[in-house]
Amino acid sequence: MSVTTRRMRSIAAAALTVGLALGAGACSAKDDEPSADSTGPVTISLSYFGTPGFNQAVKDFEAANPNIKVDVKNEGQTKDFVPKLAQQISAGSGASDVVMLEEGMLLQYLKDNKGFANLLDLGAGSLESEYLSFKWKNAFTADGKKLVGLGTDVGPLAMCYRTDLFAKANLPTARDEVSKLWPTWEDYIKQGEKFKAANTGAAWIDSATSIMQPYIMQNSDTWFYDKSDKYIGDTNPAVKKAYDLGMDMAAKGLTSKLARWQADWDAAFKNAAFATVPCPPWYTGVIKERAGDGGKNKWDIATIPGKGGNWGGSYLAIPEQSKKKAQAFELIKYLTGKQGGLAAFKEAGPLPSSVSALADPSLTGATNDYFNNAPVGQIYAGAAKDLKPIYLGPKHQALWENGFEPAMQAAEQGKLSAQAGWDKAIKDSKALAEG
Repeated sequence: MSVTTRRMRSIAAAALTVGLALGAGACSAKDDEPSADSTGPVTISLSYFGTPGFNQAVKDFEAANPNIKVDVKNEGQTKDFVPKLAQQISAGSGASDVVMLEEGMLLQYLKDNKGFANLLDLGAGSLESEYLSFKWKNAFTADGKKLVGLGTDVGPLAMCYRTDLFAKANLPTARDEVSKLWPTWEDYIKQGEKFKAANTGAAWIDSATSIMQPYIMQNSDTWFYDKSDKYIGDTNPAVKKAYDLGMDMAAKGLTSKLARWQADWDAAFKNAAFATVPCPPWYTGVIKERAGDGGKNKWDIATIPGKGGNWGGSYLAIPEQSKKKAQAFELIKYLTGKQGGLAAFKEAGPLPSSVSALADPSLTGATNDYFNNAPVGQIYAGAAKDLKPIYLGPKHQALWENGFEPAMQAAEQGKLSAQAGWDKAIKDSKALAEG
């Protein structure tokens, strides 16, 4: 959305850090890193999913580090990458030197972390002040001794909407006026009923499942697990409330009944099949990629119903099997630092975890010309500083993608009743948690 290899010796890590400072070719042959020879630079690999906006940042990194080249691998979506990476980590071979971990994936590897390098051994300890506090702390193992990743981005919430469909439904189109329509999720649903009555030919939202993460992130500090890793999906009131809100929208015919990240969902953006979707900053790149030129200036961004909340945000980590950890760490530092974060934001919209990037005028004053020149810097950057962590637990991604979400989708599509969908979602996610 696992390991047996050995941990790098601390003496080797220290030697590698010094070696990189002298140039890629200065690493000792006795270290874990291979020496670069006179034929050219060291090549490291980077695997990512989705649209993190790394293209220009990688080019800038290579220009600033001529002794390092980066082989960039787009692995598709998390559902494709998660099992592939798990197999590579378990096998102890095949993984890239740098891998991207969505927050749910990270939690799994914090529990079973021997397959990943400790970034503290590579010099990350001096970087703490560079990142939002919760983002930095969330990448540590429970004993606080191992840092598995550095944060790329965070996901403060907003609501993206199509102004052309709002106009057809005689709803306001200006973002400030739209924001006033839905102070609560119940108000959001009421506006959806008005939209449906206008017979625009589009749904109000893509899927009932789209409300789950925003609502829970706003109203709870846990989801499927409590902080002792006990399953509480069946007793967490925020989970049940979010499910009921989603099912209410489905029952009222407000959803497109789509499975997110599938081909028909992709096509729905291009076909203007729905009018609104909860929208963290990284999601603006998702919309632009799928809606294409036909969606430019038809999408805009308003505030989210409720208050606050975070959706998504990823990390970069180094598998223990990497033979080029020092160079890989330099790439991680750059991509998650100020310059890399600003480049990614400009390219695809994800909001950096870097404190200095969040304060940069090029970000705080940024607008997005695709989204009708929405002031994305103003909308997202201020909200990022107030984000609070939510504890997801070690198998969160699997519980959601392989347990809860499919059952909820089945209920939304009429294959199960709402109650049967809930019962199955709980049964399947609990079995995964306890298995």
